[in-house]
Amino acid sequence: MLNRTPNLIWLRSFEASARLLNFTEAGRELGLTQTAISLHIRTLEDTLGCKLFIRKARHLSLSAVGEAYLYTVRDALNAIDTATLSLFGPQSRGTITVRAPISTATLWLAPYLPQFTKDYPGINIRLVSTIWATSISDEDVDVDIRQGLGHWPGFEAEKISTETIVPIRQAAPARTTNGAFIQVLGNENMRKIYVAAQPRDPIGALTQITVDTTVAAVSLVASGGGHSVVQERFARQAIAAGVTIAISGPPVPFPQSHYFMQGKTQKAHRPEVEVFKSWLRGIFAD
Repeated sequence: MLNRTPNLIWLRSFEASARLLNFTEAGRELGLTQTAISLHIRTLEDTLGCKLFIRKARHLSLSAVGEAYLYTVRDALNAIDTATLSLFGPQSRGTITVRAPISTATLWLAPYLPQFTKDYPGINIRLVSTIWATSISDEDVDVDIRQGLGHWPGFEAEKISTETIVPIRQAAPARTTNGAFIQVLGNENMRKIYVAAQPRDPIGALTQITVDTTVAAVSLVASGGGHSVVQERFARQAIAAGVTIAISGPPVPFPQSHYFMQGKTQKAHRPEVEVFKSWLRGIFAD
C-alpha cells in the first residue's frame, strides 16, 4: 500500500502525456524535455506498481488502469488549480474566451455575466457566438458551449443542462390571438414535440414565418407577429428582462441539452477557466 501521494510533477506529466499520447508533445506543453517526461512516467509506474501506458513502436496508448486513473488525476489537478485561484486570485489579469450558440449567449448567458465579473474581478470575459465561429480557432476557445444530443466525433462532451420547451405569445395587451407560427431554422422538431405531448394542438397557427435564430423569434412574438415554441430558460430570461412575451402552456421535456466541449487533445484548462466552468454549471442547474 502506498504511504504517500505520488509526486505532483509526475502526475502533471502523466495527465499531459495521457491527453496528448505523446511524450514529446507533453514535454513541449510543460516546458520539459521528452527524457524528463519519460522518467516521470516510469517513476510513477514503479511507484504505483503497474503500467499506465502501452508502448509500441511509434505508438503510445493508455492501459486500462491508466485510462481509469486519468479521470481521477485530471479532476484532482483541476480542483487544486481552482482552489488556488479562488483563494489567492490569478497571478495576472486573464481573459477567458467563451463560445456559445447565439441564442444561448444573447438570451440567457449575457445577463448573468455582470454577476460573474463582480464576483471575480480579476477575470475578463470575451463572449463569442457561434455565428462568428469561423473568426476564431478551436485552440483559442477556453469554454466551448454547444447544444445538441451530445455526440460530436473527436470531442469529449460534458452535459451541463436539462432543457424544456414552452409555447410563447405576445404578453397582454396582445395584438394577436392567433397569427403565424414563427419557426426557428434547425429547431423544426420543437413544435412537433410540444404538440405531441398535448391532448390537442395549443398553437393552431396556419401560416408560418421562418427565422434563423431564437432571438429573432422572441422579437417577432413580442411585436405581435405570432406564436412560437422555444426553450423555457430563454423565454423566462427574456420575460425577466422586460420583453413583452408570455408563456402560454406547460413545459415539455426537450431531448437536446447544453454541453461543455473539449477536444481530446486540447491542453488542460487554466485555473480561471475551471472557476468559470464551475460557476456556469451552477447557474445552468438553478
